[in-house]
Amino acid sequence: MATLFQQKVWDTCAKIPCGMVSTYAEIAMVIGKPKSSRAVGNSLNQNPFPKNKVPCHRVVLSSGKVGGYAHGTKKKIQLLEKEGVKIEKGKVVNLVRVLFQFQ
Repeated sequence: MATLFQQKVWDTCAKIPCGMVSTYAEIAMVIGKPKSSRAVGNSLNQNPFPKNKVPCHRVVLSSGKVGGYAHGTKKKIQLLEKEGVKIEKGKVVNLVRVLFQFQ
């Protein structure tokens, strides 16, 4: 059974379009819990939905580093690159350009 926090994280993550990324910190801010970046990551790690519904692979660290992924970092990088997000040395290239702005 999902918590309200988890549901908010998954609902917010579901808004990130293909070819864009967000950060754990940004999602924490959007859901009103600005100091909960780690909890956002833990919630995404428990994502029960398919990647086309809740694309948790599109969430990266504020530094641009790819970060963890339930199916492995290599798979996360493959998914992001398939969507057109350029990754070099485990980091999103030009993060500002591909950073999704929530409304």
